[in-house]
Amino acid sequence: MLLEINSDNPNPRKIKQVIETLEKGGVIIYPTDTVYGLGCDITNQKAYERICRIRGIKPDKANFSFICENLSHVADYTLPFSNEAFRTMKATLPGPYTYILKASKKVPKMFKNKKRTVGVRIQNNNITKAILEGLGRPILSASLRNDDDFMEYHTDPYEIYEEYDHEVDIIIDGGYGRTEASTVIDFTDRSPVIIRQGAGDTSFMD
Repeated sequence: MLLEINSDNPNPRKIKQVIETLEKGGVIIYPTDTVYGLGCDITNQKAYERICRIRGIKPDKANFSFICENLSHVADYTLPFSNEAFRTMKATLPGPYTYILKASKKVPKMFKNKKRTVGVRIQNNNITKAILEGLGRPILSASLRNDDDFMEYHTDPYEIYEEYDHEVDIIIDGGYGRTEASTVIDFTDRSPVIIRQGAGDTSFMD
C-alpha cells in the first residue's frame, strides 16, 4: 500500500501504522535524507531475507547498514571507537553519511560479515526519525536501486509504488527522494577511508 506522510509534520497515526507493520515482520520502503530505502526491523530474520530477495542478494553476501536514532544507539551496536570517529560523527550527524565501524555482540548474527563490521547512519528525515523513536531500535537500510551501476536511484514515490507494491507491505510517500546516496566512511582502521563519495561533503578529511 502507498501511505502518504507529510515530511514536515508526520501524522502520528500513520507513523504508528508503520511501526506496527515493522514489529510484525513487515518490509517497508521509506524516505531518508538521501535516497529511498528498503527497511525492516533488525531483529526479524525473515524480513531481512525478504529484502535480500528483493535486492537479488544472498543473505550471507549482503552488506546493509542500520539507521539509528542517535549516537547512543550507534554505541549499542558497535565496539568502542576512536575519539576521531566520535568527533567526526558528532560533527556530521544527523546527515548524509554512513560510517563503517566494528560490530558489537548486540548486532544480530545474520548481519555480521566476515570482517565483523556494520554500517551505521543517523539521518535527517522527520518521518524516519519518528519511526525510530517509536520503534526503539534501528531499522535496516538498503538503498532502493538496482545493483547495475548505470541504474539511477528511484526518486518518485508513485513510480516506486507501481514497481514494488506487491513486494513490500508499505511504501511511504514522503515526497521526491534525492538521486545521490550517502557518503560512506570506514573508521575500522587507524585512519579513516572514504569508501564512497556521495551526498556528504568530505572536505573536513583533507
